[in-house]
Amino acid sequence: MAAPTFPNNPHRYDPYRTFKFQVVIGQSVVAGLSKMGALKRTTEAVKWRSAGDPSHQRVMPGGSSFEAVTLEQGLSHDKVFEEWANAVNNVADGDGGMSLRDYRRGVVINVMNLQGVPAISYQLKRAWVSEFQALPEFDANNMNTVGIQSITIQHEGFVRDEAVAEPAEA
Repeated sequence: MAAPTFPNNPHRYDPYRTFKFQVVIGQSVVAGLSKMGALKRTTEAVKWRSAGDPSHQRVMPGGSSFEAVTLEQGLSHDKVFEEWANAVNNVADGDGGMSLRDYRRGVVINVMNLQGVPAISYQLKRAWVSEFQALPEFDANNMNTVGIQSITIQHEGFVRDEAVAEPAEA
C-alpha cells in the first residue's frame, strides 16, 4: 500500500495549485506578485572507472549549483524590487557603490492551500538581485497588456522550512 500524499488530509488527492503563493523579502510581503521562476538545484555527475573494472563506468555526485529565480510584479508604487536592486548597485549615488550590509537578504516562498494558509515553505539563502527590469516595453497599440517589472535573484541554496506543516482542511 502506498503512503498517503497528504497525511493530515487523507481525503485530498489533488496537488497544490501554482497560483496561490507568497514571497517575503526580508520582512516584507511582496505586493502584486504575478509570477515566480522555479526553485531548482542541479548536482553535477562525476564519472569514473575503477582500475580493477575498466569496462564499467561509475557515477557519483559532484558539486551542486542553484538556478537563479525570477520574480515578476505588476507595475505599481511598491518599491521593494527597486530598493533591493539599488542596494546591490546604486547608480543614483554616482559611483555605483553597493551596501555590503544590505544587499543579501532572506527570501521566503510560501505555497498556499486554497484557503490561503501556508502549506509548504522554502527559504532562499544569501539572496541578492542580479537583474532588475524597472519598466516593461511599452506599446501604445496594445490596450490589453499589464505593465510588469521583474528581478532575478541569485542565491546560495534553499531549504524547506519544516516548521510549516500540512494544514488541516475542511
